[in-house]
Amino acid sequence: MTAQIIGLHQWFDSPPGRYLLEWEQARYDAAVADAFGYHSLQLGMPLLDGLRANRMPHRWRALAHPDLLAAAPAPELLADPVALPFPESSIDLLLLPHTLELSHDPHAALREAARVLVPEGKLVISGLNPVSLWAWRQARSRWYRRMGCGSLYLPDGGEVIGHWRLRDWLRLLSFEVESLEFGCYRPAVRSARWLDRFAWMDAVGARAWPIFGAAYFVVAVKRVHGMRLLEPAWRTGAKHAGAQIPVANRSA
Repeated sequence: MTAQIIGLHQWFDSPPGRYLLEWEQARYDAAVADAFGYHSLQLGMPLLDGLRANRMPHRWRALAHPDLLAAAPAPELLADPVALPFPESSIDLLLLPHTLELSHDPHAALREAARVLVPEGKLVISGLNPVSLWAWRQARSRWYRRMGCGSLYLPDGGEVIGHWRLRDWLRLLSFEVESLEFGCYRPAVRSARWLDRFAWMDAVGARAWPIFGAAYFVVAVKRVHGMRLLEPAWRTGAKHAGAQIPVANRSA
C-alpha cells in the first residue's frame, strides 16, 4: 500500500495529474470558504492545499505515511485515516482528498471521520470516478498488460469507490450529502499539449454527460438525529402581547 500511495502522489505531478489537481483545488476553495468553526483537518494529498481558503483558527494537514513528508509544503501531522489522534466530536471541517481510495479500509476511515466530526460538521471528499473515459482507458490498459504490452494510465493500486457506493456509506453513518459534482471531461491523454487541445470538452461534458467526469467531489454534513440547535434568545423568547391603550373619541 505504501508504494501505491507514493505512486499516486507522483502521478499527480504529471500533466493529467496537474489538470485534475487544479480542478479539485478550485472545488475545495469554494467549499471551505464559508465553513465556520474552530478546528479543520485535511487528511492526505500534500500537493493540494484544501484549507487555504478557510478561516478557522486551527488548521491541520495530516499524512498517512512519512515518505510523503518531502512532498508537503510544511511540516505535517502523521495520522492513520482509521485511527485519527483527535477526540470525539472535535473537528468542524474534515477534508479527504483521495484518502478513501488509498485506505486499506475505506469504510472504517469514514466511520472515524464521523467520530471526530462535531454535529453539523462538514465532510468534503474527492475521488476518481470509476465510470469515466479515464477509468475506461485504465481498464483497457490492464487488459493490454495481461497480454504483455502497454502501461497503465493511472497508478495501479487503491480502491476506486463509485459515488453511488459512497453515498450509501455516508447515509448509513448519518451524513447528509449537500452537493455532488463531477469534473475533468478531457480524454485520457498524457501530454499537456493534447490536454489543452481538448479543453473545450470540459464545458461540453458538464452539460452533455455530467456523471462521466474523471473525478467527483462530495460535500456532506454530519446529522445527529434528535438534536436541535439552540437559537438566540431573541428568536425563541415568548412574545408579549402589547397593552391596549384606550383612545377617547374626538368630537368634531
